[in-house]
Amino acid sequence: MPTDSTPSAAPSAAARWTPPLVWVALILVATSWPSINVGPETLGFDKVFHFTAYAVFAGLSLRATLRPRDWGTVVTVIVVVALFGAVDEWHQSFIPGRSMSLGDLIADSSGAVVGSFAVRLLPFLTPRRPASAS
Repeated sequence: MPTDSTPSAAPSAAARWTPPLVWVALILVATSWPSINVGPETLGFDKVFHFTAYAVFAGLSLRATLRPRDWGTVVTVIVVVALFGAVDEWHQSFIPGRSMSLGDLIADSSGAVVGSFAVRLLPFLTPRRPASAS
């Protein structure tokens, strides 16, 4: 019977990757609705939404990896999440009342950087893994 001092086995890939996959599904549903308003454009709520959504996506994705504290993994997650943001912006160009936006892509990419760095640099956000999984 394991005790608190005994490391448990690493969670399965399905358990680790379910949260970021559910999050990306929510992003895709939200960006597939025609003409969605998240608040007055003059206050930048749209950019805050993009930044936050992609920061969470990147953070969840980095936590799902087996090496969330490795800088190479951090850079890979940032690039993949930013590329997903670019594809999602392109996808929005086909939705009635929506369009591609460089400002949204910048907010998505900035969120990916901040979310990844937060998980990498803040120990309480980084999952504990057994020594063999690192």
